[in-house]
Amino acid sequence: MAKAKKDAKQVAEWMYEIIRTPVITEKATMGSEHGQVTFKVPLSASKPRIKTAVETLFDVKVKGVNTLVQKGKNKRFRGIMGRRSDMKKAVVTLEEGQTIDVGTGV
Repeated sequence: MAKAKKDAKQVAEWMYEIIRTPVITEKATMGSEHGQVTFKVPLSASKPRIKTAVETLFDVKVKGVNTLVQKGKNKRFRGIMGRRSDMKKAVVTLEEGQTIDVGTGV
């Protein structure tokens, strides 16, 4: 029993690194009508790790996880070309009756 508590405590550290911030856009807000929440995650995050992190941190049941990589744009600043970094998003679908309030902190 003591080992299980120790493992759960160590797991919590990487979970906060996986779920970086919620995405609050018009499209992501429309997904909340269908039980979906969108988060920014690291490029190296996998679907099972995202699912475990969301279920543990927010105490909800996850139905599915879809991920996408949004490629960075080329931008010009004072005549110098630059590039925004790539960003990975995770669209988490929750079970019926489950909700996450992204306005509050974890």
